[in-house]
Amino acid sequence: MSRSRYTSTFLQGTRIALIAIAVGMTITTEAGEARPVVQAEINSLLNRLETSGCGFNRNGTWYSGIEAKSHMLAKLHYIESRTALQNTEQFIELAATRSSVSGKPYVVKCGNGPGEPSATWLTKQLQSLRGARPGGSDSTSGPAALEHP
Repeated sequence: MSRSRYTSTFLQGTRIALIAIAVGMTITTEAGEARPVVQAEINSLLNRLETSGCGFNRNGTWYSGIEAKSHMLAKLHYIESRTALQNTEQFIELAATRSSVSGKPYVVKCGNGPGEPSATWLTKQLQSLRGARPGGSDSTSGPAALEHP
């Protein structure tokens, strides 16, 4: 192989490697705590669950809101040790939707009504939180309201 052909192949390979690194850096998120607004929304959601009086079903066993909050906080800490959550919906998806052991969905049941998937219940609560704060329609517009409706 001629020197110019070798140099050209080397430069092309280097260019591809640099592009791959750049793309990887934009996709990969470092571990750490979520942004303050996201943290406030997550805390508000977990406080709502804790004080709702609703039951929380995980792997076929019913737990109180206090126990549900404790479990989800443990999952949150685990997730944050590996990545930074970009929004509250990501928390719901990764930590509050299903058991990471069995894959079974979590269920929230309030009163005598039917249970609903925890993701549905939490998303409704998140929409309520965002609607309760001035100008709040997404997780970037300011701190979430901390009051239960």
